[in-house]
Amino acid sequence: MKKAIGIILSLIMIMNITACGAQNEKKRYEAEFLLLFDTVTRIVAYTESKDEFTKYAELIHDKLEEYHQLYDIYHDYEGINNVKTINDHAGISPVKVDRKIIDLLLFSKEAYELTGGKVNVAFGSVLKIWHDYRTEGIEDPEKAKLPSSEELQEAAKHTDIHNMIIDEKASTVYLSDPDMRLDVGAVAKGYATEQVSEYAMEQGFRSGLLSVGGNVRAIGTKGDSDALWNVGIQNPDKESKQSNLYVANITDLSLVTSGTYERYYSVNGVNYHHIIDPETLFPAQYFTAVTIVTHDSGLADALSTAIFNMPVEQGKKLIESMPDTEALWIFQDGTTAMSTGFPEFIKE
Repeated sequence: MKKAIGIILSLIMIMNITACGAQNEKKRYEAEFLLLFDTVTRIVAYTESKDEFTKYAELIHDKLEEYHQLYDIYHDYEGINNVKTINDHAGISPVKVDRKIIDLLLFSKEAYELTGGKVNVAFGSVLKIWHDYRTEGIEDPEKAKLPSSEELQEAAKHTDIHNMIIDEKASTVYLSDPDMRLDVGAVAKGYATEQVSEYAMEQGFRSGLLSVGGNVRAIGTKGDSDALWNVGIQNPDKESKQSNLYVANITDLSLVTSGTYERYYSVNGVNYHHIIDPETLFPAQYFTAVTIVTHDSGLADALSTAIFNMPVEQGKKLIESMPDTEALWIFQDGTTAMSTGFPEFIKE
């Protein structure tokens, strides 16, 4: 067995649900592992054997781990220049990086233009303030507090994405503003999910569902059948007995949700989530969740953040202008809105 299997078997639980019928019919397997992108990754697939499934599970895990380390903004890894390395050298010198970082940042610049700046990987100086206050508030709820507008406005002076200088030929990235920081949280999981899914398909993976912390990528259909993958869209109201508002049927598509219900802290009885509006510098107040369905998981990730930070009519205008892209908005009162084609995905 390959050396990676020890890592996989220590991190995941594999379950086999045998389908009825012909002896050579593909079987359903599942795997889960933790830590990568600070979330739970789940793989569901139909393969002819457990060994075949384990091979793909190893492959997906190892490739995701590679992206996780490269896109990490909090930790150093021996022998790797990652996004944290770029931040550490802001205003000092360009950093030579792996092409996977260059491609992510070029994609991020396109997302910035597409969304009118609602997704900005150069927004790290502001997001770090919120991250620190949120961490302190979770660790000691009685002392939880909000950052001041003055503190946030000062940090916002250092969020110009044009100060991110990418030299493709030299494979370097340089932040010309010494107080600027990159935060790729709005795009990295989705982008990595898409790249890893495409890599797995190149290696022969034909029937699977990959979920990286809710960034879902469907590959093919369920085994040898034409059955679509069923993906639940979580109810943001955790007090409700209905865990999913809808179930979407998809194949060869991505479904990504951004919501207020996973990462937040409370100050004086009010919850403050992690999706920060670049205009107000405070958590966006339009919705409790937004779901995107489109072909590319990186694009879906970026769009889910972008339209979360927009009034619904502005978000609809953007989504309706894009081919093969649909959205669901969940408002704070529990009501919903959908783009024109979104109802087609809803399982009756």
